[in-house]
Order: sequence, then structure tokens, then C-alpha cells
Amino acid sequence: MYQILWADDEIDLLKPYIIFLQEKGYHVVGANNGQDAIDYCRTEVFDIVFLDEQMPGLSGLETLQEIKAMRPELPVVMITKSEEENIMEQAIGAKIADYLIKPVNPSQILICLKKHLHQRQIVEEQTNRSYQEDFSDIGYMINTAQTVEEWMAVLRTLTKWDLELQDVESSMKQVLQMQRQEANKAFAKFIAKNYESWFTGSERPLLSPDIFKKVLFPMVDNGEKIFFVVIDNFRYDQWKTIQPLLSEFFNVTDERMCMSILPTATQYARNAIFSGLMPLQIQEMFPDLWVEEIEEEGKNLNEKDLIQSQLERYRKRYGFTYYKINESDFCEKITKQLKGLQSPLNVAVLNFIDMLSHSRTDSKMMRELCNDEAAYRSLTLSWFKHSPTYEFFHRIARLGYKVVLTTDHGTIRVQNPILVIGDKNTNTNLRYKVGKALNCQSKNVFEITQPKAVGLPCPNISSSYMFCTGEDFFGYPNNFNFYAQVYRNTFQHGGISMEEMLIPLITLEPK
Repeated sequence: MYQILWADDEIDLLKPYIIFLQEKGYHVVGANNGQDAIDYCRTEVFDIVFLDEQMPGLSGLETLQEIKAMRPELPVVMITKSEEENIMEQAIGAKIADYLIKPVNPSQILICLKKHLHQRQIVEEQTNRSYQEDFSDIGYMINTAQTVEEWMAVLRTLTKWDLELQDVESSMKQVLQMQRQEANKAFAKFIAKNYESWFTGSERPLLSPDIFKKVLFPMVDNGEKIFFVVIDNFRYDQWKTIQPLLSEFFNVTDERMCMSILPTATQYARNAIFSGLMPLQIQEMFPDLWVEEIEEEGKNLNEKDLIQSQLERYRKRYGFTYYKINESDFCEKITKQLKGLQSPLNVAVLNFIDMLSHSRTDSKMMRELCNDEAAYRSLTLSWFKHSPTYEFFHRIARLGYKVVLTTDHGTIRVQNPILVIGDKNTNTNLRYKVGKALNCQSKNVFEITQPKAVGLPCPNISSSYMFCTGEDFFGYPNNFNFYAQVYRNTFQHGGISMEEMLIPLITLEPK
């Protein structure tokens, strides 16, 4: 039974309220002055306090301060006849839970109790019920999705429920996870059926190499000042997590998704964004800017040159700035320099989430901190809120620049190791392989035997690409069980899943 302390100098006149609450299952202790209320809080445990603001002796505000000093977590509801703004501000500043103006009626009191004592239970029940009602509709969306836009709608819907269920105790979480697995299985079939046609026909979704040409150039040509921000490994659910923070100084004017090319890896997808070309075209047109899989050199060291090549190819004569931000100190330094911006087009790459993903794989402590998608999102939010990145975006808004926010690819938490065999030059990525004589017994892989048909380099004449789907990841015969244990439940990229391929493309306008 919940216990309520109600302090009011006219407590005897409140007996009808007290009887009403007792009939609803609450136990109410009355006090007719502030000192008695404080003494009760020292000796008894209460779930909530109703506190009259105007009492003889200690005032409501003074009593509030004493109670909060003893029990800072205890919700206190201030009840007053006064509507003076300064009293409200003092009460709010003292962290009251709620503020009611006399005369109050029993329904107001009951609603207040529901809000502060039963909110979690009510939210859980309503959320579970709502998801159960949507379950069949989501299944129908998955079973009938035939276009990229329909698959984007599936991901939006699953993400919506993932975010709503993450903070409630619910058996529906497991059901939702099963629906997501079912969706990724069907999505992989969709990609296998349609991917090659996007490079041989005239119609295709907005892909990585199209972003500058179809999104950024028209905006800059129209006289707009643009900051293009690429957050590596940035999933749609992570965008929805940080969106409320960005909404403090930006309006979201366009929230859509685009499609990452395969492999969903930096070497391919991000270089395709900055060059406006498919990887094979980069290799052929700019061999000095393309780094092969087997080379140890960093695969994303030529991004500025690739941007320059795209500007020249489309005869865009405006200048641009380019920043690659890997550390907080450098982010702070860049933020201070932004006030001198002159270029209409500015590009920034933020690598924190990529580092988070890799550190989670390598560090036992990070695995404990980031043991599922909800924790992964929470760490993303914490990084954004408490790192210089927050001020970086704030400064961009104050300078009046629009932001186009996206990523090169997302990630997926892998669970199922599958055996693959390849030659010694096969790459090491866990979600895709490129090499000769690749052999995998799993039926869930997607293989591209003619890489050039989909714009991919072919290291050898007989090379092919093989992609994991769903939650699978590749392992080799040597030490298979060891590596299966090491990499299970880690976030990886390179393969085929909604989380990796369907990426946010957001336009933000400063307020």
C-alpha cells in the first residue's frame, strides 16, 4: 500500500479527500504544520507528500527544503492558493514533483498520484497493449514490402517500438526481436533479388554515391550554406535517440533514409559518398586514391581529394572545408574556428561511434556497458550530450548553416557464426568476404560472382564477394569456436541488414 503524507494547516477539512484516497487503497497520514511533516519524514517512509504552501510557522517552501534535504528522491506536490510567479519558480527550483492550485478536487489528486506513483506501470501496460495491437500490421508490412520505401517504413516502425519498449519491463521485447529477425531475413531476399538491377537499369533508390549530386549540390547551388556531417556507423535508432537534443537549436525539415552500397564498410560506402562514384570507378579513374583490401594503408585517408574530384567533375566552383574529427580536443579546436567560416559547403566526419563499436568488440568492460541495442543507444546519447560534439552542432546552428546529417553505414549485433573458407588473401571483415574460391555452406549468404556488374573492384579475375545476412558473421576453420565466442554479441558492419543498409539522411535548419 502506498503511503501519503499530507501537510495542511486545515487538515481536518480535508477528511473527505482522505477517505476518498483510503477507499482507493492509499494510506494517508495528516499533519497540520510544517514541523510535524518534517518529523514524520524522519521516522516514517512515504511514497509522496502533498504540501500546503501557506501554513503558520514553517512555510511550505521552508518545509519543502527540509524534506528534500532528508529525502531528495521523495516526490513533493505543492498545493497553494497563490498563483504568484515567483512562488512557482521557487517551488520548481526546489525540485517539486508537481504544482496544484486550490481549490483542488479528488480527481486532480488521483491523477497526480497516477502520474507520480503509477506512471511506470500504466505506461508498461499501455505500451504492451499498443504493440500487441500493432503486431499483425507489422507482420503484414514485412510480408508485403516490395520497394525500398516500404522497407524503410518497416525499419521506422520497428525502431519506434524498440524505443518505446526499451524502458519498460515487457515480454514483448523478445517478440519484437523475433519480428526484427524475420524482417531482416525478408530484407536480405529483397536485396538479393534487386541489388544488381539498380546498376543495370534506369531506376534505383538514393545510394551512397548519389548524395552530393542529388542532395547537397542543389542546396548549395540555391545559395544555401551547408554543413554536411557524416557520423560513422550511425544507425537510424541512434539518430532518433539524439534527435531531441538537436531539436533544441534545429528544426528537422527533412527526415528520410537512403541506401548504403555493399559492402557496408568505410572503404566502399564512405568513399562512394565523397567521390560520387562506385568503388570500381574510383579504382579506375583515381588509382592513387583507391586502397586495395590487402593493403595495410588506411582506407579512408583520401576523402578530401575525393570530394575535390567530385566538385571538379560536376564543375562546381565553390570552395569547401573538410574536417575529420577523431578526438574531443580536436573537436573543441574546430568548434572555436567555425566562426570564421566562409565556404558554402563544409564537410565533417565524426568517428566516435565507429570507435565505440570497435572498443566494444575489444574491451570486456565496454561489452558490459554496452550489452544490447538499448545500451548502445544510451552510450551514443551520453557521448553526444557530454562531448564537444554538442557544442559543435550548437555553433553551426548559431552561424546559420543548414546541416545535412548522415552516415556511411550502420551496424548490427551479430549472434550466429558461420563457417567460410577462402584463400590466404581473403579479407578479414566478419560480415563480408572478397577473394578467390570462397566457400560457405550456409544458405543465408548473398554472393556476387560478377563484382564489376555492381561497381565493385575485382582483385583477381576469379574474385567474388560474399555477404552475411541477418545476425550471422563469418569464421574460419582454424580456431572457429574461439572466434565465435569472441565476436558473438558484438556490433559489426559490412553485410546485409536493414540496420546496416538503410541509413538516416536528415536535413536540419537552425532555429
